[in-house]
Amino acid sequence: MPFLGQDWRSPGWSWTKTEGGWQRGLDYYDHKLENNNSHLHEFCGDNKENLFVGNVCEPATTKKQKDFYNINTKSHFVYRDEWIYVQKWSTKERHGYCTLGEALNRLDFSSAIQDLRRFNYVAKLFQLIARSQLTSLSGAAQKNYFNILEKMVHKVLVDQYNPRLVKELLQDLNSTLYDLTVHVGRCVLVGNVNIWLCRLETILKWQQQLNNLQIPEQICTGLSFSDLPIHMHNKILCKLSDACDIVNLGQATPTLHVLSEDRILWKKLCSFHFSDKQFCRNMVLSNNDNVDWKLMYFTLQKHYPKKEEYGDTLHFCRHCSSLFWKDSGHPCTANDPDSCLSPVSPQHFIDLFKF
Repeated sequence: MPFLGQDWRSPGWSWTKTEGGWQRGLDYYDHKLENNNSHLHEFCGDNKENLFVGNVCEPATTKKQKDFYNINTKSHFVYRDEWIYVQKWSTKERHGYCTLGEALNRLDFSSAIQDLRRFNYVAKLFQLIARSQLTSLSGAAQKNYFNILEKMVHKVLVDQYNPRLVKELLQDLNSTLYDLTVHVGRCVLVGNVNIWLCRLETILKWQQQLNNLQIPEQICTGLSFSDLPIHMHNKILCKLSDACDIVNLGQATPTLHVLSEDRILWKKLCSFHFSDKQFCRNMVLSNNDNVDWKLMYFTLQKHYPKKEEYGDTLHFCRHCSSLFWKDSGHPCTANDPDSCLSPVSPQHFIDLFKF
């Protein structure tokens, strides 16, 4: 039988010979198709004639159904992959290459923002795209970008989860769009400029909603945070890696304010984000010739990037050049796939698609 796999290095499809001819057996891609069956049923209903998914085939009837689905809904249908093959040039085996917009469409970021371990990662990635890569996205990728961004804002408004991070993202996106539409020129934008002006108005509306967000006071009848002993408060503060969280927590009570000004706490925070060589170049001393570690942290923050830490990140397989969420996995032919994996930071994700 001819090789019909999506990746020339994967095992391909399994085939079984029957009386009626060769039939393809159940494999990795069929499991993936079953998981997305609800999405397929949503736009094609009971008419499954000539329906093929992915890069195998797309008849005219299916394309018309997709177009009808796109027109009558806010978000277009995109077949979500659990992994993508990152290719920067054409080869004899594979034609074309993977772009940032294609990766943004094919990786399931809509589901990722519902996971608290991945929310901060996606928000940081979208912030970097807003700063420098917005004009490199295709029209479909831009539409997907703003659809996912709308879901992120909705999640913050409903769950009150990390509004500061989304506020920073919207601020950077607002500044970029204002410069592109007013100062730089409209020729660099993909699509009608009126659409971008509407998106700019939508961003302003989202910013106003987040600024008016009121987090309700939690009524707790049992043991609360303030009832914990002081040494437990100190341990919790030491687990925070963001200086703004420490400062905001110190404003809650006088006891927490004293703990948030502790020199050892800020020294540990500086050691976590910066190296000793960076300390020596930007030494900040107090009046009694002791190091002011809090001032040191904010001084180093202006000159050097902070260490990024996320609950879950995308991973890149050096053996098969696949990009995927580690929990989802990918079909790899390596003897020891875990030894070929490396975590991908948001900046590294963007660098993968720079040609």
